[in-house]
Amino acid sequence: MDVSIVVVIVFTFVLAGFVKGVIGVGLPTVAMGLLATVMTPAHAASLLTVPSFITNVWQARGPALTPLMRRLWPMLLGICAGTLAGAGLLTADGGTRAAAGLGVVLALYGVLGLTSVEFAVPPRLEPWLSPLIGAITGIVTAATGVYMIPSVPYLQAIGLEKDDLVQAMGLSFTVSTVALAVLLVQAGALQGSMAGASLLALVPALLGMALGQWVRARVRSATFRICFFAGSLLLGAHLALRAFV
Repeated sequence: MDVSIVVVIVFTFVLAGFVKGVIGVGLPTVAMGLLATVMTPAHAASLLTVPSFITNVWQARGPALTPLMRRLWPMLLGICAGTLAGAGLLTADGGTRAAAGLGVVLALYGVLGLTSVEFAVPPRLEPWLSPLIGAITGIVTAATGVYMIPSVPYLQAIGLEKDDLVQAMGLSFTVSTVALAVLLVQAGALQGSMAGASLLALVPALLGMALGQWVRARVRSATFRICFFAGSLLLGAHLALRAFV
């Protein structure tokens, strides 16, 4: 691997971990967006496997895990089904479509964050809406390697308390990471040296998280969130436009 690519990878995971440390989300969003500028989305997603899995499992731990699984299992099952149904989307057309799709998802995520759009889902709609949201999230995951949309807005809309929301996102992200990893193994993108590189990427990601948590105690997270979502919007627009220019 070229030295310049290694530098980009290390910088990307430190930055992505830093963002997650400050605001609690954003590691795959930042990493996929930046890595997709120097490699295919499939390879970027493969590098993300271990850091994403470890950090998401840690986020999913907590006393509300069992009640959350009972409530969210239809969505989690939908994520698995949707991801498997989207097999091949991430590697199709040399990754060009995936890069464009990733750009659109990042831009949409940035817009939602900047506008602070809020939705409300009444409990009576959850039985049929939950698996549908999960399936759509799975397809987006399979196509772009990013699993924030529409799972995060949905989890915010069902009325979870702050701590339960953070734990629910960790649970959803963990399932998405595992389902995506299965696809990447089947596609031959996550094997041998790439798995080892993903394990090594955990080091700068954890370093960035530690730094982000230190900064979070000293600056207003709201200000940082605005910068993060604005960056997501700009990076997404760049990726989407580059695929068509």
